[in-house]
Amino acid sequence: MSVQARSPSNMRPSTLHLPRGNWATVLDCLCAHFPAISREVWLQRMARERVLDAQGQPLSPLTAYREGLKVHYFREVPAETPIPFEETLLHVDEHLLVADKPHFLPVMPAGEYVEQTLQARLAKRLGNADLVPLHRIDRHTAGLVLFSTNRQSRGQYQALFRLREMHKCYEALAPALPHLTFPLLRATRLKGAEPFFRMQEVAGEANTETRIEVAQQLGEHWLYRLYPVTGKKHQLRVHLAALGAPILNDPFYPEVTDAPDAPDDYSKPLKLLARGLAFDDPITGERRSFESRLSLL
Repeated sequence: MSVQARSPSNMRPSTLHLPRGNWATVLDCLCAHFPAISREVWLQRMARERVLDAQGQPLSPLTAYREGLKVHYFREVPAETPIPFEETLLHVDEHLLVADKPHFLPVMPAGEYVEQTLQARLAKRLGNADLVPLHRIDRHTAGLVLFSTNRQSRGQYQALFRLREMHKCYEALAPALPHLTFPLLRATRLKGAEPFFRMQEVAGEANTETRIEVAQQLGEHWLYRLYPVTGKKHQLRVHLAALGAPILNDPFYPEVTDAPDAPDDYSKPLKLLARGLAFDDPITGERRSFESRLSLL
C-alpha cells in the first residue's frame, strides 16, 4: 500500500531518514529526535497508522531502529481552530492548479496550522497528495496561489519563479501619497529585524525591487498596484510602509500592533491582494494569465 493511500486527507507526509544512534526502536529514535513531541503522541500516531515506512507500511512501537530508515509521518495539531473562509478553485489541469486564497488561511502546514491550510484543503478536495505550491503568499494576504499538480513537470514551473519569468501583480489599499510621482520604483535592501518575524530596510546594495502604480484615488486612501520584481519576505508591506503608506490593517508595519500568535480579528483583514499571475507556459509555450476574483473594496 502506498504512503498516499494511508495519508490523512491525502496530505503529503513529512519524511525523516533516521540518524545514526544506538536506539532499540524507531519509536525511541523519534522521541529523541523530536523532544517537543511526547512519547504518548508518537504512540497515538502509530496506533492510527500515521507513522509509515518507505513502502507505506505502518510502523509499530516495537519496530527495530535502523540507521537511514526512511520514515514518513503526518503532523497533527490537536483542536485546530477552523478558519471560516473558503478558497475558490479557478483553474486545474494536468500540470497546474490556480486558487484564490482567502485572508487568514496559510498556504502550507506550519506551526499550529495543518489541516486548516490551502494545501491541505485542496489536496483533500482533489484527492491529490502530489499537490505542491510553487510559491507562497503570507497568511494575512489574499489572492492567487499557483500549485503544481504533477511532480514530473514541477521543476519547469518552479524555474519560472527562480528566473523571474513569473509576472506578479498585487493590489493594496493604503494612505494617499500625493507628494510622490507615480509610477515609482522602490529598490532597497531588506534584512531581518526585531521581533524576529519582521523585516526592515537597511543601507547597502538593493536586494528587493517593486514597481508601484496608483490604480484608484479614493480620498484619504488610494488603491495601489504593485509589481514585485523580487520576492523577499514582507517586501510589499515594508516598501509601502517606508514610503509613508502602510497597508491598512497591517499588524506588523510600521509598528507591531499584534503578536503573530494573537487571535485573528476577521473584521480587519490586511488590505493586500495577489491580483494577477502571467507567464509563458514552459511546456506549451502559450501565454497564460490568471486574475483573482477577490476585491479589496
